[in-house]
Amino acid sequence: MSALRFDDWDMPAAPAATRAMPGAPAPAGTAALAPAAPAGGEAAPSAPPSLAPVNAADKRIVNGKTDINQLAPFKYPWAWEFFLKANRNHWTPLEIGMAQDVHDYHHKLTGAERHVFSNVLAYLTTSDILAMRNIGLAVMEKMSAPELQIYQARQVYEEALHTWTYQHCIESIGLDQQEIYNRYRVVPEIHGKIRLASQRLERVMRSDFDLANRDALHEFALSYFFFAVVFEGCWFYNGFTPIFALQRRGLMKGTAEQLQYIMRDEVLHCAFGIRVVRELLKEENLALAPDALRTLWDEAEAAEAAYAGYILREPILGYNAELHVQQFRFIANRRARQVGVAEPFPGAENVLPWLDEQANLRKEKNFFETRVTEYQTGGALAWD
Repeated sequence: MSALRFDDWDMPAAPAATRAMPGAPAPAGTAALAPAAPAGGEAAPSAPPSLAPVNAADKRIVNGKTDINQLAPFKYPWAWEFFLKANRNHWTPLEIGMAQDVHDYHHKLTGAERHVFSNVLAYLTTSDILAMRNIGLAVMEKMSAPELQIYQARQVYEEALHTWTYQHCIESIGLDQQEIYNRYRVVPEIHGKIRLASQRLERVMRSDFDLANRDALHEFALSYFFFAVVFEGCWFYNGFTPIFALQRRGLMKGTAEQLQYIMRDEVLHCAFGIRVVRELLKEENLALAPDALRTLWDEAEAAEAAYAGYILREPILGYNAELHVQQFRFIANRRARQVGVAEPFPGAENVLPWLDEQANLRKEKNFFETRVTEYQTGGALAWD
């Protein structure tokens, strides 16, 4: 049997005699293929006029007038660097053993700890699907510089990878998938965070959302601020913390390591989003309305507090709902400073000083809160 060829997938291969390369002489006994002469002997139509070259300085975050298909020269070289860094951090959940986690979950965790663990996974897996759809359907489509879109294409893949990771943990431990995946619908405190995120992002997902309108542009900037700063920069960061609290005591270490790999991706997502927001506000001479930001922060804090009250309705050793909410406020202030807006919770303290160390695979540096380390592709990662 002959080997399957790429072009066999779509249609039968043409007879060998007709598959001559362009410009090659026709095989003996066949007529050379030539364009058909126009009817009536008319002259062939002239070539379309050429287009003006793209000037990189004319690129914009949104509402750009340059060719979206022309990558370089870059106006935003930092976006390309984000793409290169993301590709150095390539991994799959199958690289991390989960056997000890199976034993821990069924034989070592308390009922309260199992409640925390399963609900954190239930929230995270739904959140990453929402993030994947938001980037793929709303943000990428509105970015008008290809170097921005290329990083976001990688981000879409990473959100799918994260969802696979949560699924791998759920399946490995033997949790009821039908029940776990429905919790975001039936548990009000989980549903509240998902509903708020959907409300903040839903309108700007529309393809006819007109960013030439200043009010719509402000709404888009505020929605993207919510997505990058609150959803990814605060909620995701806080969302991993209960699992790291278990890992700190030697429990569920495989799942925690999976989340550490995910956090490497999330630090880039958050940092990229913050950079985009800052550039967008500067480029469009736009300021986020303080009252709108206040409402956004208050809604986010209320949803996080309700969520913490549910997943930590019984405190676990070294961690409780109050610590969870206080840490959210501390991280929210840090993210606000990075964007250049007022701190929403003045005076909030870092109540989990161990988190900066715990959030790293090998403790050399806090890759979420400082710079991203250099990576190697594949399973082996180099730390500098």
